[in-house]
Amino acid sequence: MPFAQIKDRALISVSGPDAEHFLQNILTTDLDTLAPGEAKPGALLSPQGKILFDFLVSRAGDDGFQLECRADIADDFVRRLMLYRLRAKAEIAKQDQVLVTVAWGDDSTASRSDSSVLADTRFQDITVTRTYGGEARDGGDPNGWLNMRIGYGIAESGSDYQLGDAFPHDVLFDETGGVGFKKGCYVGQEVVSRMQHRGTARRRVLIAVAAGPLPPAGAEVTVNGRPVGILGSSNEGRGLAIVRTDRVKAAIDAHDSIRAGETPIMLAIPHWAKFTFPQDAASAEEA
Repeated sequence: MPFAQIKDRALISVSGPDAEHFLQNILTTDLDTLAPGEAKPGALLSPQGKILFDFLVSRAGDDGFQLECRADIADDFVRRLMLYRLRAKAEIAKQDQVLVTVAWGDDSTASRSDSSVLADTRFQDITVTRTYGGEARDGGDPNGWLNMRIGYGIAESGSDYQLGDAFPHDVLFDETGGVGFKKGCYVGQEVVSRMQHRGTARRRVLIAVAAGPLPPAGAEVTVNGRPVGILGSSNEGRGLAIVRTDRVKAAIDAHDSIRAGETPIMLAIPHWAKFTFPQDAASAEEA
């Protein structure tokens, strides 16, 4: 399978007899549904429901977990976990600058034959695996990995959105297994559950397509000069954009031009996603 190596990541280990109970009570991911050999997305939220830290969580040993996150946020993440730990019997430690190898393709044999290989569950209808550690190779195909993320609408903080500025629904955690709606309370749970049950999520990750290169990440997505969202990662005329779907639907219905910076774009829902554009975009935008 094609692969890429990512060097700006860190691993935070949480282990001990209370590790699962401790994490289950603060993180968005439902650890009851996390199987060995899986890496699921998740977040630690503010009480207002915004993402403070994003990560991929997997099981490690009999009573441990590992949280893969950006290396530049790892120290702050550890401090926040320590703040919530209180008297829980859980040890928290950080491993800096972990080499992460991602591989993708239709062949799932590797993920079944090697217990050190984790299935990245964010991706639908294709096998994507992650391996921690090992020796650095030639770097593989980083552009191929970026294209994979863009093609499947998988947003990551830093490159696609800023921490503290997005709800889990904005970055599709509700559809990639990053939020457990059947688990008990966790930090920010009330806000996220209300958005889910009332259907009030308006911002979503869409795939932007242009005839040529897209502007850098952070460019405004506009309709008739009115901001509707922000562009994230892009490559070869395709990118990710977090936008107001009601305003985008109104623009599509009115045949208005949608732009990223000065570049005309088309916006589409990722092919695997279950959410749809609002049926009554005009009413939704006025609400």
